[in-house]
Amino acid sequence: MNRLPLAKRAAILGMLVEGNSLRATSRLADVSINTVTKLLVELGEACAEYHYKNVNNLRVRRLQCDEIWSFVGAKQKNVRAERRADGWGDTWTWVALDADTKLCVSYLVGGRDGWWAREFMNDCAKRVHGRIQITTDGHRVYMDAVEDAFGADVDYAQLQKIYGAVEEKETRYSPAQCIGCDMKVVSGDPDPKHVSTSFVERQNLTMRMGMRRFTRLTNAFSKKAENHAAMVAIHFLYYNFGRIHKTLRVTPAMAAGLADHIWSLEEIVQLAN
Repeated sequence: MNRLPLAKRAAILGMLVEGNSLRATSRLADVSINTVTKLLVELGEACAEYHYKNVNNLRVRRLQCDEIWSFVGAKQKNVRAERRADGWGDTWTWVALDADTKLCVSYLVGGRDGWWAREFMNDCAKRVHGRIQITTDGHRVYMDAVEDAFGADVDYAQLQKIYGAVEEKETRYSPAQCIGCDMKVVSGDPDPKHVSTSFVERQNLTMRMGMRRFTRLTNAFSKKAENHAAMVAIHFLYYNFGRIHKTLRVTPAMAAGLADHIWSLEEIVQLAN
């Protein structure tokens, strides 16, 4: 296959990070879906490698962590046994966000049990220095994972939202009303004013808007775990380095001192060269 011109590859990247599906992108860019998929996988690997090597040695004061659900191939209850080995089923994306710079410090695509939590928090610990304050939701696996990664050198609190009962007349997709929050100090002395997961939860919306495969109630879900992980890597590289954050007026990477300019789509797509 002849290599696409840089401008065409950048245009495809722009369509993907703005929430278009693979097939929609192939139609708009007038290329085959195999071409789009090949670029997705190659660029995803390059973006993941760049993040791994360069998003390090961060001075973070407040870290917010959360996990967002999606699925590959089919929802867990509908996955056939022979498809589980291919990564089909429920998939969780763990995200750690710096509350000040809005930088995605770490992300991980996988399961939701204690093993994945430890992998995620250990990666976070390797990327930051100094004492930090961490806020997570009430997911139990976080407690052991944070202790394993940071030891006693952390101020850690959990924020558990309390939801009211759903009325029978409500549809199955209507969320319950949040009627309060329960804060639990797990270790250290976290500042109650900054015990929050609001920013990382807002990032969940950014992910659903920016990645078509995270959109609910559509047929745009990932068909391969490899493609899913690649799109997540591309999303966070673009989010950190190529997209101006409205409240910061610069990119998160610039706010964190990791970049001195806004990366263009051409710069990002050239990582796969």
